[in-house]
Amino acid sequence: MTTAITVAWEDHADLVVVGGGVAGLTAARAASRRGARVLTVSKGGPTDTATQYAQGGIAVVAPVGDSVDAHVADTLAAGGGLCDEDAVRSIVTAGPDAVTALRDLGAVFDTAGDGDIARTREGGHSTRRIIHAGGDATGAEVQRALGTAVQRALGAAGLPVLFGVAAARILTDPRGVTGLLVLDERGYGVVHTPAVLLATGGLGQLYACSTNPPGATADGIALALAAGAGVADLEFVQFHPTVLFAEGGTGRRPLISEAVRGEGARLVDSRGRSITEGVHPLGDLAPRDVVSRAIAERLTALGEDHVYLDARHLDGFATRFPTITAMCADAGLDPARDLLPVAPAAHYSCGGVVTDVHGRTRIPGLYAAGEVARTGLHGANRLASNSLLEGLVLGERAGMAAAIERAGTRVETDGIPAVAPPVCDRTVLQQLMTRHALVVRDANGLAAAAVELDRMSVAASCTDADRLEDSALTVTARALLLAAQRRTESRGCHTRSDRPDTDPTQARSLELRIDDDGELSFTTPELTGVN
Repeated sequence: MTTAITVAWEDHADLVVVGGGVAGLTAARAASRRGARVLTVSKGGPTDTATQYAQGGIAVVAPVGDSVDAHVADTLAAGGGLCDEDAVRSIVTAGPDAVTALRDLGAVFDTAGDGDIARTREGGHSTRRIIHAGGDATGAEVQRALGTAVQRALGAAGLPVLFGVAAARILTDPRGVTGLLVLDERGYGVVHTPAVLLATGGLGQLYACSTNPPGATADGIALALAAGAGVADLEFVQFHPTVLFAEGGTGRRPLISEAVRGEGARLVDSRGRSITEGVHPLGDLAPRDVVSRAIAERLTALGEDHVYLDARHLDGFATRFPTITAMCADAGLDPARDLLPVAPAAHYSCGGVVTDVHGRTRIPGLYAAGEVARTGLHGANRLASNSLLEGLVLGERAGMAAAIERAGTRVETDGIPAVAPPVCDRTVLQQLMTRHALVVRDANGLAAAAVELDRMSVAASCTDADRLEDSALTVTARALLLAAQRRTESRGCHTRSDRPDTDPTQARSLELRIDDDGELSFTTPELTGVN
């Protein structure tokens, strides 16, 4: 049984940005600078974002010994044949200007002995092009610089950044977006707006163990699907190969940056044997899907639950990686003395809401940027540190597009629909996904998870933020399981033990939308943009 929604408060804006990470903050600032009245809402606090925890850095073409062509080639190689090359080139080309703009806002990056920006190398990259801040605290510096700039820009416009506000439903009419239904301590509220930009981050909380913050509950995926937009490539969840292992550990787990391997650390098993030797020409710096799969296979063969990262021979570890050093100390480990226990954990969603390279979806007035969006940059597997790059570039473009394209559009929404989607208990859902949709999957496990998920889901009114999150996780888990079952091959992050080979005929994205009957269904995807 559902109950009608009582609206406790209302507001108006030219654009509502949902999310406070790199993409959302960049978009809010870009739109505000073009005269739009921007309201930014975030269900968490100022630093409750995946951006805050990003360690490695930003992948951006280096001025010497690198090129756009080389960065594009590395991205395409990691993407398993599903990247949109035009989108990759467009985003990579814009990287240097995006970083310059970020530095102009006060972001400070580490420098080398000659005074130039220091660069490291990560998995899948053919050269040292990763810039970083605070050694291994790049995301925190990006969050700080953007947060300060956005507070200044939006404060001048008289519109605050609202924290503790969860998005519940994108409101539309035949012309497109008309508003956003939100929920906070006052109850349900409506922001009348012609444009909504989703920058909600990832879906790591689908799994019992993830590098993602607690708020990574796939909210943007669910919001976009309910509004009529398409999602694609959800089966490609990147599992970070080196997440600090703890017996029985659940929730957000600390990762050990790929940059540690970029500086020379080695992955070994309990017998001291290399994990990746003979698996890939790049060895421990192979793309993340390759390394995670190699670890999973070694663990299966040994009947164990973790391998080790050996960084004991690296000089100056504590100076180069202060955050990781402190994190290890909290676990009673010293990288200079101890082998570090690691195992793969859910990290990054390569798919998401289908957009073009300006963040546009098929719904007029609905935009998406950052991890929640599927631009064609990542394909079947994300190249390390392309995420902050994408957030900066697409945040700027999407914010600009929303401000320009919806300028002067007058809307006033009414007839607020009830919010009562199917909801599965979060612990049950996470156990199902962890058991059946982790690094390696098979048809029987995926089918069993889908059946059990449906059996355990019940329709219920969403009266608090936790229930909204659980409903978002439920619909996203359904979509991911459908896509993983349909993709009867192994490609990129998606490994099927029962279908170990890559099928050239499946070198295309799988797009899902909610049909007229309210069911998830596949559509013919547009690989080079959206209609």
